[in-house]
Amino acid sequence: MAGAIASRMSFSSLKRKQPKTFTVRIVTMDAEMEFNCEMKWKGKDLFDLVCRTLGLRETWFFGLQYTIKDTVAWLKMDKKVLDHDVSKEEPVTFHFLAKFYPENAEEELVQEITQHLFFLQVKKQILDEKIYCPPEASVLLASYAVQAKELGGTEAESTCSETQLSLESQSLVHLLFFQYGDYDPSVHKRGFLAQEELLPKRVINLYQMTPEMWEERITAWYAEHRGRARDEAEMEYLKIAQDLEMYGVNYFTIRNKKGTELLLGVDALGLHIYDPENRLTPKISFPWNEIRNISYSDKEFTIKPLDKKIDVFKFNSSKLRVNKLILQLCIGNHDLFMRRRKADSLEVQQMKAQAREEKARKQMERQRLAREKQMREEAERTRDELERRLLQMKEEATMANEALMRSEETADLLAEKAQITEEEAKLLAQKAAEAEQEMQRIKATAIRTEEEKRLMEQKVLEAEVLALKMAEESERRAKEADQLKQDLQEAREAERRAKQKLLEITTKPTYPPMNPLPAPLPPDMANFNLVGDSLSFDFKDTDMKRLSMEIEKEKVEYMEKSKHLQEQLNELKTEIEALRLKERETALDMLHSENSDRGGGGSKHSTIKKPQAQGRRPICI
Repeated sequence: MAGAIASRMSFSSLKRKQPKTFTVRIVTMDAEMEFNCEMKWKGKDLFDLVCRTLGLRETWFFGLQYTIKDTVAWLKMDKKVLDHDVSKEEPVTFHFLAKFYPENAEEELVQEITQHLFFLQVKKQILDEKIYCPPEASVLLASYAVQAKELGGTEAESTCSETQLSLESQSLVHLLFFQYGDYDPSVHKRGFLAQEELLPKRVINLYQMTPEMWEERITAWYAEHRGRARDEAEMEYLKIAQDLEMYGVNYFTIRNKKGTELLLGVDALGLHIYDPENRLTPKISFPWNEIRNISYSDKEFTIKPLDKKIDVFKFNSSKLRVNKLILQLCIGNHDLFMRRRKADSLEVQQMKAQAREEKARKQMERQRLAREKQMREEAERTRDELERRLLQMKEEATMANEALMRSEETADLLAEKAQITEEEAKLLAQKAAEAEQEMQRIKATAIRTEEEKRLMEQKVLEAEVLALKMAEESERRAKEADQLKQDLQEAREAERRAKQKLLEITTKPTYPPMNPLPAPLPPDMANFNLVGDSLSFDFKDTDMKRLSMEIEKEKVEYMEKSKHLQEQLNELKTEIEALRLKERETALDMLHSENSDRGGGGSKHSTIKKPQAQGRRPICI
């Protein structure tokens, strides 16, 4: 009994020690995950768990977003999850999104998962018209989205075991596998993009163009992206999108000291003040490196520039939560701005080294696949050529057989006709002999009377004429028989030649000799070994130097491609301009056209730098 009591007490104590948990749902751009979290967890505990589950190491760009009374808020790392103003109804939902944007996506985004999440988020913002994109650039971005597009999918359940936290977190991840890949006219038939959302509705309504006309223009760009992998297409998308004026800018409604309503824009380069009707071109900008201090008291913000000659700019916002969010974004963007201008940390250096190795590995793998594809295509072409030759030889053999059969039939007919002619000649000769005998008999017969003599002479004459005709006919029939014998001999000679040709065709070799030995590997594949399902690489200094030279070469090629790309964009803009409906233009469309006419439609960075040059003049808003 004592043992039973002790075991019950031990079970009760274990039951009491088990921590209480609550369910959290994390929504990313392409997945949903659910975790069981402890009540005492802080925001950092949940954020780190999500990043580990996704395999994400560039965590400084992202955060967990939630909504409070139509106001966006971000989970604080040093505060308990349940202490935030979130719904207590389980599962508690957070959105895993990019909170800060890079200045240069190609240089800063190292991991492929980071690049993919940014691509999905920016694409959604463009389609939802949160980022203004001109029509010609929308078509180009849509073509890159098709190159990287994933369709269909399967669901995979994964269980994450966290030994340090002594907690099992259940996650349901929706993974998508199928890709459009390279453009193939035999596969991508007319209408294959009919169900896809690729262009903002504003762009579609702005022109008198049917969905088929838009698809034709998108497909023309899509065909030029042949050979690009998904990650390359996504990076090209981001490189174009980061030059849009509204890319990466968080807008907030503010009022200055005079009570004038304005817009505050916070992004990776600094703070910008906009007119509420014009979100494309800022009235004034404060780069992060020209701001000495940002502070706020109650609802009033103060921006103090480094140059003391420039007036302090003050503004206020009506909501305390908005003020806190503005301050968070200012601090985070400023920290990243300064971090980019320092040497990379050891962790970032390691990540970039791994990314370079991974890029080199993928490049070698793509080269290997390209070679295999080329060899397969050559083998298929050889096979098709052999099949064509075999079919041609079969046709020649069939024609030779038919000619032989016709020759044999002709020979049989000529032989039969010659036999008949010979029999007729014999019959005529027999009749001629009989007529000659009759003539001799008539001559031997003595006719006493003159009448009988005359009649006999007449009969003799007739008999002679008949005998002459029979002799001529017999001679003609004999000549005809000789001619038929000659034709029969020629037919048999033709039959012999046809048999000889058929024998030559059937004995000719059908397939050329094939080299059974595989092609030798190129020198750059000498260190590539494939054992089972594992891959091993030996990268030497010379390989890395060569890779660096290739990267430099790619940069030069990219500049040339960028010039060609701009020319193509201008051609597309000119082509569709005639179909533009002026009455459907939005305020942003008219502002963008004015900026383009003034020559201000360049990259986003040139738009920012222009106000910076005026940043040292007194601010008057």
